[in-house]
Amino acid sequence: MHTALPILYSFRRCPYAIRARLGICYSGVRVALREVVLRDKPTSLLDASPKGEVPVLVLPDGKVLEESLDILNWALVYNDPQHWLPCDAASQQQATALIEENDGRFKYNLDRYKYPERYPDEQGLDYRAEGEKFLQQLEQVLGRHRYLLGEHPGIADIAILPFIRQFAYTDKDWFDQAPYPYLQQWLVAFLNSELFLSVMQKYPAWQPDDAPTWFP
Repeated sequence: MHTALPILYSFRRCPYAIRARLGICYSGVRVALREVVLRDKPTSLLDASPKGEVPVLVLPDGKVLEESLDILNWALVYNDPQHWLPCDAASQQQATALIEENDGRFKYNLDRYKYPERYPDEQGLDYRAEGEKFLQQLEQVLGRHRYLLGEHPGIADIAILPFIRQFAYTDKDWFDQAPYPYLQQWLVAFLNSELFLSVMQKYPAWQPDDAPTWFP
């Protein structure tokens, strides 16, 4: 079905898709949301992005954004009312370094901790210990100020939040008792926020004949 608005292919629980939806909802830019069942990906998604991963944003001019950070930045360029984008080079470097660590080494350890059945020759708890190195880094930062780049939320917080959530909920009892009080407080505040709750609403799987589901 034709729509003049951007089309976002998403999967509710995917941390990359959560990242994209947070940026879109915060910015207020409207998109047509298409919730995807990953085991039965729609042909239109594969036509737009043959790798078949979410999120994917198809713009009205046909341009396709296939990376969550690209979608997040696109949304913030459209509208950034609380100044999530860093305002100086030093803050930009700090944000980039944290996001790269999250998307690289931490995500590697997170996958092996959360899904040990996919890596039968490896020990999940060993990867939790490796992932904790990033938690410790964030704990130190949050001990100095409320958010990762200062006293106000920014792109680093939003980009990293879904992955810390996934790590925490792999064994919530363990995480709640772990020695990361600042990180725990930071996570709970975001998870209870109106923004996060709004992007985690459940939608039925999209079908080609469905009327558009507007988001936000």
